[in-house]
Amino acid sequence: MTDLISKKTRTEFREYFVGTTLRKISEEFDAADVPFASDYSPPESGQRRSLVEQYYHAVDFSSWRDVQKVLRVYESVLIELEERVKQPLWGNKDDYTEKKIALLIRCLDRDGFVYSDGRISASAHNPTVEELSETASNFDSKILRQQIDRIRNAIENDPDLAIGTAKELVETTCRTILADYGITADTGWDVTRLVKETRGVLKLVPEDIPDSAKGAETIKRMLSNLGQISQGIAELRNLYGTGHGKDGQFKGLSPRHARLVAGCATILATFLFETHEFRKEKTI
Repeated sequence: MTDLISKKTRTEFREYFVGTTLRKISEEFDAADVPFASDYSPPESGQRRSLVEQYYHAVDFSSWRDVQKVLRVYESVLIELEERVKQPLWGNKDDYTEKKIALLIRCLDRDGFVYSDGRISASAHNPTVEELSETASNFDSKILRQQIDRIRNAIENDPDLAIGTAKELVETTCRTILADYGITADTGWDVTRLVKETRGVLKLVPEDIPDSAKGAETIKRMLSNLGQISQGIAELRNLYGTGHGKDGQFKGLSPRHARLVAGCATILATFLFETHEFRKEKTI
């Protein structure tokens, strides 16, 4: 899967640590709970570079969970550099540090992250997509991984592709879960039917909620809305997504619309996967 933090960005932050101490490096990474590959011998020269690379080597940079830990380290770096600019030595303007901050923020921006008020957050990357990637990792589905990557990479640059893939993602999720129950989905089932059948095997239908349950009516209403989400995704895909020819006057949707559709699709898919895992654990 695609690395969420590029090699370029990792290298630039590593070079910051070259100017610190081994103790400082260990403290920063350990504080963020970044794992350490003690048995790895990096090809990079220098103790500080090697130490950073040993931490990097233990990180799965395609995993949102792992990447969040590294981002906490990067936040600490940027905060410290900003403090240097605010309180420069000898009262002189620190142009070098300002340029370093700008470079690091630029690298993060290219990777789809935004740094603001001491925090690094995802921009081009949809957090819900990353969470789905974590949840779906329990299923050996190459197609599913490809669709997650495609949505992640298309939201900003090709919103129509992201919208089209969002519908395919829900379909693949449902077919994967149904197959785990030994059910072969009919090739003629549309996304709405697939979601309905999946909700059925997962007991996510209003009829399965007893009237005596606390908030029963609200729960039933929300479960009914799951079908409406899939219907809405399908309709937008037909209007704007890939898969259908468009006339010369066609104007696609913006990245913010793609994020909305992808967000709905990935939240639905994550909920279905997590429910499936919960049901399996209860039967073990």
